Amino acid sequence: MRHWLTVLGLALGGLWMTTAVYADDAADQQKVKKALESLLPGMKPDSVELGKFPGMYEAVYGTQVIYVSKDGRYVFQGDVIDVGGHQNLTEGTRSKQRLKLLKSMDESEMIVFAPKKTKYTVTIFTDMDCGYCRKLHNEIDQYLERGIRIRYLAFPRSGENTESYYKAVTVWCADDRQKALTRMKAGENLPNNICSANPVRKHMHLAEKFAVNGTPTLVLDNGDTIPGYVPADRLEKMLAQAKL
Repeated sequence: MRHWLTVLGLALGGLWMTTAVYADDAADQQKVKKALESLLPGMKPDSVELGKFPGMYEAVYGTQVIYVSKDGRYVFQGDVIDVGGHQNLTEGTRSKQRLKLLKSMDESEMIVFAPKKTKYTVTIFTDMDCGYCRKLHNEIDQYLERGIRIRYLAFPRSGENTESYYKAVTVWCADDRQKALTRMKAGENLPNNICSANPVRKHMHLAEKFAVNGTPTLVLDNGDTIPGYVPADRLEKMLAQAKL
């Protein structure tokens, strides 16, 4: 966008106008960043950009979105709706961020259950001791039959160094992770198996950035999230309606 403005400014002999725009933009950004530093000391935003509506900047922390006025005086957090376009602009930003964060996690660091032919992929934050997580996994064949590929990330809600946490680590450190996860979800108590090279903490940090507060939490391929258990047939319809 700036490159285009520069070319246009030169073509019209209005370079001074372009420079003024740049200067104003830079000055505004400094005010916004100063306001954010005062509001959230020690926290660095992932991005600070002009908002999708006039007069505001959009600051992103993980999947949390904060809006700041150009002069840095006013800050608010909440969903911005484009009434004419029938769009939740804030949720659009969150979805993009979720996809960006998911791409930072290599699939080799997930436990994947894949059908013979994949139509959809759903990433799930799961807890070994969560009742609805167990219900969902006990029906894993129904999801696979519908072409839904399931990728698991661990989110022991009780936190690090708890029984649920060590269950997640035990599953990851097993020779056959799929089998270990299935046995654990069926209620078996497997002997603790702790290995240093496990991504459970990394999964938990990702869940924090996603602002996950319950399990299971499903993340679709377009970045949308669905909280809670969803039966396979209903999930298939939701995925089809989302045109993934």
